[in-house]
Amino acid sequence: MGIRFILMVNKQGQTRLAQYYEWLTLEERRALEGEIVRKCLARNEQQCSFVEHRNYKIVYRRYASLFFLVGVDNDENELAILEFIHLLVETMDRHFGNVCELDIMFHLEKAHFMLEEMVMNGCIVETSKANILTPEMVMNGCIVETSNANILTPVQLLEKTS
Repeated sequence: MGIRFILMVNKQGQTRLAQYYEWLTLEERRALEGEIVRKCLARNEQQCSFVEHRNYKIVYRRYASLFFLVGVDNDENELAILEFIHLLVETMDRHFGNVCELDIMFHLEKAHFMLEEMVMNGCIVETSKANILTPEMVMNGCIVETSNANILTPVQLLEKTS
């Protein structure tokens, strides 16, 4: 399947966003999150960003005050997942303007929406920032031109609103 879960956690270990792509009970999720967060936050910057835990490989990266943790199958490519984390942060940066913990907390539904545009059933399905952000812009009413002659591509739309 690939990606099993994605967590965004602050420096104190509080989970700000959690998305699971396999079924776990609430108790199993709490225990798993606690174990993984303690393990990853205890590591220093000189150690690699890959940790094996239970039957998962955890790939994580810190951006400012947020840790992005992705649990994947053991045969998944770690560097590809690091690149995915970077794409997720860049996409959120483009939308929120230098994403921070408060953006995630106060706009959790938008963060989940972006994640759902990128990952489906544990597989990465979209890597274009413009394609990821276009549905969010449509929902926010940023697209007002409706005639066929004035339909904008996602890239044009982002350039127009930036």
